[in-house]
Amino acid sequence: TLPASGACPLVAGRIGEPYAAGKANRTPPCGVTYLRSSGDATFPLRATLTWKIHWTGTGVAAPQPLPDGRFGAEQDVTVREIQS
Repeated sequence: TLPASGACPLVAGRIGEPYAAGKANRTPPCGVTYLRSSGDATFPLRATLTWKIHWTGTGVAAPQPLPDGRFGAEQDVTVREIQS
């Protein structure tokens, strides 16, 4: 998992960056690296997005936290080939 913390930053309104030729040997800003193919099976991939929300208003001295919004999904991923 990249980065190792698993926390992918939001930059310019997006997470990560689009694939482009010539980037194969670069470490992506956010992603998963598979070290072997999944053969006839799949690997489970679970992604979670957490929104940290605060609000302010007239007469409120500091931002007030709201409960985190957390959304997740799981997808089976087939890895056919590994480049080395």
